[in-house]
Amino acid sequence: MRFGVIVFPGTWSDCDFHYVISEVLHQPVTYVWHRDRNLGEFDSVILPGGFSYGDYLRAGAVAGRSPVVEALPEFVARGGLVLGSCNGFQILCEAGLLPGALMRNECLQYRCQSTHLVVENVDTPFTRGLRPGQVLAMPISHGEGKYYADPATLARITKQNQIVFRYATADGQVTKAANPNGSLENIAGVVNEGGTVLGLMPHPERAAEPAMGGTDGLLILHSLLGSLVEDGSFLKR
Repeated sequence: MRFGVIVFPGTWSDCDFHYVISEVLHQPVTYVWHRDRNLGEFDSVILPGGFSYGDYLRAGAVAGRSPVVEALPEFVARGGLVLGSCNGFQILCEAGLLPGALMRNECLQYRCQSTHLVVENVDTPFTRGLRPGQVLAMPISHGEGKYYADPATLARITKQNQIVFRYATADGQVTKAANPNGSLENIAGVVNEGGTVLGLMPHPERAAEPAMGGTDGLLILHSLLGSLVEDGSFLKR
């Protein structure tokens, strides 16, 4: 399986994702520059965290209109899978590939800490190996991670089971105290209607080796890899 990791000016988690995919998952992976529109060689594309274009205007706003992101709808239409973490999630929302928006943390502080996520939806390529209600531990590192959607959008994504992760306690309780940024209904990750584009604020690539404090992020990446391996119809060339 072939992975592409997109690099924008200001990206900082690209090397982390590249390392985990190549050295932990042992899969081919290539950096993709933000001006490149050719994604035809990849089965999955990763949008990593960072401060793309310096977060000018707002986080992800400029990157959401970059050439490589403009090429993503066609890539997704062909069956490609897209994962956006942190700034990647912000970019996907800015580009209209995911519903909602990411706003300044409610505390108005940058938060870099460990969080717990409860799994809400296991019917996606990214969560097929997980259990409903399973709790994952992953770090966050952001200043604009407060997920927001208008009431109609929230009702729609709830009905269509597009909410994938919520911030929770270690035993899976969705509480205000477990919400690190004020996200609406503790939402930490959502998918598009087709389930082929996932955005989440936590960093799975930073929870992929015991030396980093945990391996729960690998559960998402292994699910993604398993989906690509077992279903050759994902990418139609």
